[in-house]
Amino acid sequence: MEINIGSKIRSLRKSMNMSISDLSKKSGISTGLISQIERNMVVPSIESLWKISKGLNVSIGYFFNEKNKVPINPIVRKDQRKKIITANSNAIYELLVPDLNRKIEFLYITIEPGDSTTKELIQHEGEECGIVIKGKLLIKTELKDYILEEGDSIYLDSSTPHRYINIGDKPCISIWAMTPPSF
Repeated sequence: MEINIGSKIRSLRKSMNMSISDLSKKSGISTGLISQIERNMVVPSIESLWKISKGLNVSIGYFFNEKNKVPINPIVRKDQRKKIITANSNAIYELLVPDLNRKIEFLYITIEPGDSTTKELIQHEGEECGIVIKGKLLIKTELKDYILEEGDSIYLDSSTPHRYINIGDKPCISIWAMTPPSF
């Protein structure tokens, strides 16, 4: 499946009477990179696409929503999960929902020992709730750190800067629900 993300960004930006410079200011992405993405000269990283989508007030799923699709199967089989891999992390995110175009994001996250979801603390609108299925996870926030072991769960206000770090000696598997979606 080929999706023309660049033209979708350009169309949405223009429909909002927004210049590339305006989008650059709102997203923190350089005008040059936005221009290259819009002309399909560069494929945006998940992080860049997330910032652009926030600047345009849409979810990342907006760019993957194709018209005239067959109805979506509500079941996501274990071996058919869509994987999201970001440039700034070795964490593997697997969608537990059919696609990114939902009101809630439901993720299966695998983090190897010593790795984390991001290098820096991040924040976004909404809230999230997670449970550790295997391993040991440090939830580092701007205010306080929390250690979760197998079976432990946590609720976070996503506007509090945070990140997840595997502090165990085996892969950490956790399941997270986030609303509104952050990818």
